[in-house]
Amino acid sequence: MMAPGLIYLLFNNYLPMVGIAIAFKKINFAKGFFNSDWVGFKNFEYLFKTSDAYIITRNTILYNLVFILLGTILAFACAVMLNEIKNKVLVKFYQSIITLPHLISMVIVSYLVYALLSADTGFINHTVLPWFGMEEGISWYSEDKYWPWILTVVHFWKSVGYSSIVFFAALLGIDEEYYEAARLDGASRLQQIRHITLPILTPVITMMTLLSIGRIFYSDFGLFYQVPMNSGALFNTTATIDTYVFKGLMGSGDLGMSTAAGVYQSVVGFLLVILANYTVRRFSKDNALF
Repeated sequence: MMAPGLIYLLFNNYLPMVGIAIAFKKINFAKGFFNSDWVGFKNFEYLFKTSDAYIITRNTILYNLVFILLGTILAFACAVMLNEIKNKVLVKFYQSIITLPHLISMVIVSYLVYALLSADTGFINHTVLPWFGMEEGISWYSEDKYWPWILTVVHFWKSVGYSSIVFFAALLGIDEEYYEAARLDGASRLQQIRHITLPILTPVITMMTLLSIGRIFYSDFGLFYQVPMNSGALFNTTATIDTYVFKGLMGSGDLGMSTAAGVYQSVVGFLLVILANYTVRRFSKDNALF
């Protein structure tokens, strides 16, 4: 029974790890993969010596911290609200509605955002802002100060519904007798959530958070590249490690540099998971991953 899963892991996760060697080579297609020259850590210099290293690292980490912390809260709240609906038809309807954005391609999402924010024909500039007496529109794709908020809203709109499924499934496994006893003792809805739902779901929340921390140095490429339409004016607030490496790869075609960035992200993510798990284990061994 385990064979299909093990075979999938072998071919999808472990065999590609041979490609880590590319991070330490100057790939020459004429010489081939195995015969290309070794260059040590020179490929990693691209990320650390560039003048934009601080910007792309700052954006990647801060966005992911917000996505992890606020995303967990919103997904939990969404799952709790779904659990309060007792009509099974309505539950499935609302669950489908909030999950639907996750299934939409980020390319489509980028054009939906553009339909809202376009300076010439955008719904916000031509319909919403005039309601507040603002006749002069905003050039959204030229002013970077708005994009931390825009990207955050788009991310949560697309992901919270899907993320809440895990919490909702865990909520369905809670024995209803706990809530009946709490109601007999006069506990309000908020008190039931605080003293019953939240403690029982703590292991699930911890597990999801630890897994998210492992990808804190990665970013949603579509969100940060396609939604801002690759606008250079927005570089300070939309550039992340992934988008920066992609642009560098498209410009230079250096596979070693792009692989080095992936290795760097994976190693840092692995170390962060170990550190976060160690921290959790010191407070509660039952909630740790290992």
